[in-house]
Amino acid sequence: VQLQASGGGLVQAGGSLRLSCAASGRTVVGLTMGWFRQGPTKEREFVAVITWSGYRTYYSDSVKGRFTISRDISKNMVNLQMNTLKPEDTADYYCAARSSGSSVYSPNQYDYWGQGTQVTVSS
Repeated sequence: VQLQASGGGLVQAGGSLRLSCAASGRTVVGLTMGWFRQGPTKEREFVAVITWSGYRTYYSDSVKGRFTISRDISKNMVNLQMNTLKPEDTADYYCAARSSGSSVYSPNQYDYWGQGTQVTVSS
C-alpha cells in the first residue's frame, strides 16, 4: 500500500484546512487508516482514525470537535477536515494504514505511512 498525503499549508488561527490521503496498491476498504502529527522536537502523536469498517472514528482530545476524519471509497482516500485551527496544531501530518493490530492510537501499530504534509497555523 502506498499513501500520498496532501493539503497542508499556512493558515491563520481559526481557519480551516482539508488534508487528503490517497491510497494505491489496494482498496481502503478493510484498512484502518489514521492521521498522526509531529511537531518540532515532539514525538509523533495520534490525531484521528477511521476503522476498517468505516463506521467508527476516534479522535485525540486536543482535536475532538474540530477535526473530522472521513473515507471516500470511490476515490480510495481518507480525508481530515480541520476547522478552528490553533497555533498548537502546527506540525507535519502523516497518514497511516494497517490491516490489523492492537491499539489504534499507537503509531507502532501501523504498517504503511505516507510522507508528511506540513500544516502551519499562525496566531
